Amino acid sequence: MRTGKDILIRFQKRWQLMLWLEILLYALGAAVFIALVFQNFILSLIIFMLVGAVAMLSLRPWEINLNYISNYVDREVNTLEYSSGLLLVSAESLSGLARLQQQRISGQLEGEMRSVKPENNLLRAAVIATVLIVLGFVGLRLGLAEDLVSNQPEIEEGEIIVLRPADSVAVETSAPILESQNVTISYPAYTGVSAFTTSKMNIEAVEGSRVTWEIAFDAAIDSAQMESSGNRHFMDFRNGKYSRSAILQNSGFYNFRFTDTIGASYVSELYSIKATKDRSPEIEIEGLKQFTSFDYDEEKVVNFTAVVSDDFGIADAFIIATVSKGTGESVKFREEQLQFDSEVRRGSKNLQLNKKIDLDQLKMEMGDELYFYVEARDLQQPTPNRSRSETFFAVIKDTVSYGPGVEGTLGVDLMPDYFRSQRQLIIDTEKLIADRNKLPQKEFNSTSNDLGFDQKALRLRYGQFMGDETEGPGEMVIEEDHDHEDGEEDPLAAFTHDHDGNNEHNLVERHDHEEHDDGEEEDENPIDKFLHDHGDPESATLFTDSLKSKLRQALDIMWDAELHLRMYEPEKSLPYQYRALALIQEIKNNARIYVHRIGFDPPPIKEEVRLTGKIEEVTNYQKTANPEEPEEDRNLKQAIQRLQALIRQGAATSREDKYLFELAGEELAAKAIEEPGKYLESLQQLKWLTEDRSISREMMLEVQRQLLQAVSPPRATPGKLKENTTGLNKLLLKELELNDR
Repeated sequence: MRTGKDILIRFQKRWQLMLWLEILLYALGAAVFIALVFQNFILSLIIFMLVGAVAMLSLRPWEINLNYISNYVDREVNTLEYSSGLLLVSAESLSGLARLQQQRISGQLEGEMRSVKPENNLLRAAVIATVLIVLGFVGLRLGLAEDLVSNQPEIEEGEIIVLRPADSVAVETSAPILESQNVTISYPAYTGVSAFTTSKMNIEAVEGSRVTWEIAFDAAIDSAQMESSGNRHFMDFRNGKYSRSAILQNSGFYNFRFTDTIGASYVSELYSIKATKDRSPEIEIEGLKQFTSFDYDEEKVVNFTAVVSDDFGIADAFIIATVSKGTGESVKFREEQLQFDSEVRRGSKNLQLNKKIDLDQLKMEMGDELYFYVEARDLQQPTPNRSRSETFFAVIKDTVSYGPGVEGTLGVDLMPDYFRSQRQLIIDTEKLIADRNKLPQKEFNSTSNDLGFDQKALRLRYGQFMGDETEGPGEMVIEEDHDHEDGEEDPLAAFTHDHDGNNEHNLVERHDHEEHDDGEEEDENPIDKFLHDHGDPESATLFTDSLKSKLRQALDIMWDAELHLRMYEPEKSLPYQYRALALIQEIKNNARIYVHRIGFDPPPIKEEVRLTGKIEEVTNYQKTANPEEPEEDRNLKQAIQRLQALIRQGAATSREDKYLFELAGEELAAKAIEEPGKYLESLQQLKWLTEDRSISREMMLEVQRQLLQAVSPPRATPGKLKENTTGLNKLLLKELELNDR
C-alpha cells in the first residue's frame, strides 16, 4: 500500500515531466523551422539549445519540490485541512494527535489527488511547435529555402561568371547556366581572422591563406577545370558542386573551363589573384636621442619608450645591447638580450613598451660604450618576420684617456693620465665666471686663486716632460733676487711672466748666453753638435724637436693664464687656457701610432726563373661583356606587328601566332598584376587569340590598340640636338654678342 508521501512524489515527477516536455516542444519547433528554411543543421542545433535554455529559465522545473507540492495540494483540496505537510514528517517524531491526523490525511489523499491537475502550458507548446514545423515545410515547398541559405552569398550583377564558347561546337549549343558561385578564404590561423565567403572571383588575401572555389550548374556537365599560369587543374565534384582548394602563394590570374556532356567547351573571363605579404613589425623609439653621454659622477640611466605595431600581432620584442670595453686591439665586446620593463602581450597589434637601462648594472666603467637596438618578431608561421630599430649609443665619458705616441719606430704611451686636465680647468673657470654674481667677493677671489695654483701645478708637470727639474709638483729649484730698490717686495713678481726680469725663464736664457761667451776661450768639441746629451735639460725629453717646441709654447701660454687667475681675472685667463688646450691637442694628434697592415702573404719566388727575362707564361686577362640591355616588351611589340599583318591580310591565326600571343600574354600579365583594372581586359582578349575560335577584324584592332597602350615608352637617350639656324638668326646673334661687349 502506498503511503501519502509516495503519492506526493509521484505527483511531483508527473509535473516535472510535463514541464520538460513543454520545453522540448518549444525548442524542437524552432529547430525544425530553421532546418527546413535555412537547410543548415549547425544553425538549427544552435537555435534548439538557445530556445531550450530560454524556456528552462522561464519554467524552472527543478524548483518543483515536495514542499512546493504539499502547499499546492493544500490550496487545491480543502478536505485535507492544510495538513498534507504531516505526510513529509516521520511518525516517530509526531505526537499522538498529529499521528492520527497523518493517518487520516494519508487515507484521503489518494482519492483527492485524481482531481488535482499540475499547472502547465503543454497544449500551447504543442500548437506553437506544430505551427513552426508546418511553416517550415511550406517554405521548403515554395522554394524559399534557396533564397535564404546563409552560407550562399548573393551574387552581384557584375560578379556573375560569364561563359563563352571555346570552339566551334560550343557556338551551336547553349552554355550551361550557373546556379551558384562562391569563394571561401581562410586566413592562416596566426592572423586570428575568421574565414569568410564571397561571390567575387577577384581574390586578394594574405600569403598562406587557403582559397576554396565552389561552382554549381543547373545541369550535368562532363568536367570542370581551373586554368592558372599555363596549368590546368581539374575540379572535384561533390555534393552537386565543383570545388577546388589551394594555398595562396603568388599573385597571378586564373579562369574556368567547362566541358558539357556533348563535348562543347566554354571558358570564363580572367580573374586576378593578389597575394599580399604579411608586413614586418614597425618600431618607433620615443624619448631618446641617437647619442647620449654621461659623466662618471652623474646618474647613468637611459629611459625610452618603444612603440611596436604589426598588422596581425606581435610575438615578441626585446633589446639587443652590446657593451664595448677597452680601445684599439684590446677592445672587448659583450652582447646581452634585455627584456622590457613592460609586459609584451603576445598577439597584441600595438604595444607601448618602456625600458630603463642602468649602465652601472651593466658593469660599465669610464670610456665604455653601449650600443643597443630594439628587435621585434610577429606571429607569421613558419618563419616570423623580424624588424629592428636604428642603433642608439650611450657613452660614459673618460676624462683621463689619452692617445698613443711614437718615438722613432717604437710605439710608446707618452701621454700622461692628466693630459686632459687643462680642459677641466676651462670648465671650472667658465663655471666660476657664470657664478660671479652669486658668490661673495672673498669666495670668488679664493676660488680664482685656487684655479691659478692648479694651473701652475699643471704647468710644472708638463715641464717634467721638457726636462725641467723640480723638487716636487709645485716649486722650481731656482734662486731669485726679490730685493728691489725701494726695499718692498713685489707681490706679483712670482706670478708675472716678465721678459726683462730675473725670473726662471730669463735666468736660463742668460746662463746659456754666458756659457756661450765663455766657451769662446775654450776649445769647441766638434762632436757635441751630433750628440743627444741626456744631461742637457733641453735634450732630456721624451718628445721630438717639433713636439718640444709646441710644448714649450704651451708652457709659456700657461704662465699668462695663471697670472690672470691669480689677479682674480678669470675672463682674461680663459683665452690663454683655450690656446694652451689647442696646442696640447695638436701634440696628441702628432703623436699617432700607424700600424702596418698584416695578413698579406706574397707568393714564393721561383729561383730557377728569376732574372731570366722569360715571359712566355705571362698573359693578360681579358673579359668581353655586352653592355646592351635586353629589349623591353619584345614579345608585345612582335605581337603588335603580327596583328597588323593579320588585319591587313585578313588571315586566320596560325600555331606560331598563338605561341607568340602566349608569350606576349606572359609579359602583359606581369604588368596586369600591378594594375589589374587597366590590363585585365587586354589580357582576356589576348587569351582569346590563342583559342580555336574565329576572331573578327574589329576585335584584332581593339587588341592591337590596347597592346600599344601597354608597351612601355622608350627610355630617354641623352644627346646633342642639331639646331637649324638661319642666316637672319646668325646676324641677330652676332649683334647681341657685339652689344654685350
